[in-house]
This record gives sequence, structure tokens and C-alpha cells, in this order.
Amino acid sequence: MTNSIFLDTINGQKTSRPPVWFMRQAGRVLPNYLKLREKHTFSELMNTPKLAAEVTLMPVYDLGVDAAILFSDILVIPAALGMNLNFTDSGPKFDVALKELSDPVVHLKPDASRLNYIYHAIDEIIRTKPEEIPLIGFCGAPFTTLCYMVQGLSSNHTFPEAVALLYKDRKMTHKLLAAITELSVEYAKNQVRHGISVFQIFETHAGLIPSDIYHEVMMPYVRQITRAVREEGCKVIFLPKGLGYGMKYIKPEDADILSIDWQVSLEEARSLVHPEIGLQGNLDPRLLFADQNTILEKLEKYVKFGSEEQNWIFNLGHGFVPGIPFENARLVVDWVKRTNWKRG
Repeated sequence: MTNSIFLDTINGQKTSRPPVWFMRQAGRVLPNYLKLREKHTFSELMNTPKLAAEVTLMPVYDLGVDAAILFSDILVIPAALGMNLNFTDSGPKFDVALKELSDPVVHLKPDASRLNYIYHAIDEIIRTKPEEIPLIGFCGAPFTTLCYMVQGLSSNHTFPEAVALLYKDRKMTHKLLAAITELSVEYAKNQVRHGISVFQIFETHAGLIPSDIYHEVMMPYVRQITRAVREEGCKVIFLPKGLGYGMKYIKPEDADILSIDWQVSLEEARSLVHPEIGLQGNLDPRLLFADQNTILEKLEKYVKFGSEEQNWIFNLGHGFVPGIPFENARLVVDWVKRTNWKRG
């Protein structure tokens, strides 16, 4: 046993309740974060270790969650691959999208040193965090990262050019995925070496392509990252949003915990996913726009599952949505902690 309910759960220990944290918890709904944003740009917060540490730990103090997740962005990998990235008020945007280039592989100029500032931030977080709070590191899965690189901006989340590239030029797709994966592996391993406790792989756009193609083309690259992280002695959470029935084919070699979106019930997910793989999720973040009685009524439906399933982390089906009332996010954490989960 550790002094962390989050790590105990991931390590297969029995606990009195599920641990709780939220994707995109470091920002968006936190009043203290919004105050910081009045003084600093997103890039300044991410690039300044003391500020990045402050934002990373803010949900621990303001919401009471059981784990912190590194304040960063999945697009740091394309930036380290030489793509000039700007974080605008309307979202991230690349100066030149790969769809505009005849040979995008030649355009990539990997430089791992461009990620050093993130390791400095991790060092600061480890130095200042409460002892019982583990730090979650992360990266984007290669396919999701590729979608942004090909498209060039984040406003069109169907990523038509990226999906078209997969069908038109499979050889080029593999070259790009390999370049993303190689740098992501180094990035992930260095995060572990600097002190993270768990690593999450975000595949936000798994549902854009058929699950059989996803497993054939994309999963080998995800598996490389998982293998590298495990070689460093670290557990892996994998979020393949929109994969649906395809989660049936996720294997224990792919992840220790599978994060479930809100489109599949936890009961259905448990029947599909290999029993050795734990689950995370799957509360619809948009529920938190509702009144508190409606939220509590929905939450009560999780008690039966949580009483029977020890290997489960309470979380959202994806990240917080801007505009969610802070009080509702705090309500969920308080509910998880005070509920009788009927675990003997």
C-alpha cells in the first residue's frame, strides 16, 4: 500500500472508494486559473516552470482531486519536430500545415532539446507537490497528433485531410507516425525519469476511422509508447475516445487502465475490455452544466459499479468543457469522497 488512493487502485490494491481526478482539470473551470490567464498567456504558463507547477497543482487544492496531471499540451511534440506552433485565442495553429507540403517528412526537424522546459516544470512540481499526490504525465497518441499536424489548426475536429492521407498514401502516413512515435517515446521516458507516477496516452480522435483500421495501423505505434513507459517502471492509462466496440481488442500489453468515453456505459465497457485491464471514466462532462440535483441523481448510478469494481478510477469521458461551473466540479469530488461505496 502507498499513501495514495490513486496509485493503490492502479496497483490492484483494495480501497474504500475509487480515486477521482479530471482530464483538463488544470484550467478551464478554476477561478484561480482564469485569474492567472488575465496576467499570462497560455504559452507563458506552460513555459515557466513555477507557473506550470502552480497550475498543475491548483486542482489538488481547489477541487480536492487525488492526482495532478502535468499542465502542458499534446502539441509540444509537433513543435519539437520543427513545426512552428502558435497558441492563439481561438486555439493552437501551425504556421505551415503538413497538408500544404509535397514531402512533409522532409519538413520535420526533430530536436528533443525543445522539450527540456517541460522536464524543468516536472522537477518543480515534484519539489512542491503534496507527498500523497501522484503526478500524471502524458502525450498525444500518434494518430491524434498527426491529425493536428496535417490539418494545421484545431477548429475542424473531423480532420478530413489527415483521414484522406491515411487512405491516399499509407506509406507517407507510416513515415509520419514513426517520426511522431520516436520523439514521443523519448518524451515519455524522460517524464518518468523526472518523477511522474503514471503516464496517460490521449487518443482523442480514435473514432474518426474504422476500428479495424485503427487497430491495424495505429495501435502498433501506441504499443511502442506503452512498452517504453513500462520499461521505466511506470503504469499506462490509454484513452481511445470514440473507439466504441473496438475497445474489445485492446490487450493488457496495450495499457494498464483504459479510459472510457461517455458513449459507452461502464458496465458495457467492463464486459468488452480484458479483465486484467482497469477502467477509468466515463462521466459526460456536459452533465456538469446541469443543476446539482440532476448531477447527484446521475452520480448515484455509479455506486453499484463502483462497489463491485475495485480497479476503476472516477473521471470524465473526456476533458472539462469551458464554462462548467466550478461549484459543480467540486460537488462531484466531494460526492465521490463522502459516498458509501459499499466495499467490504
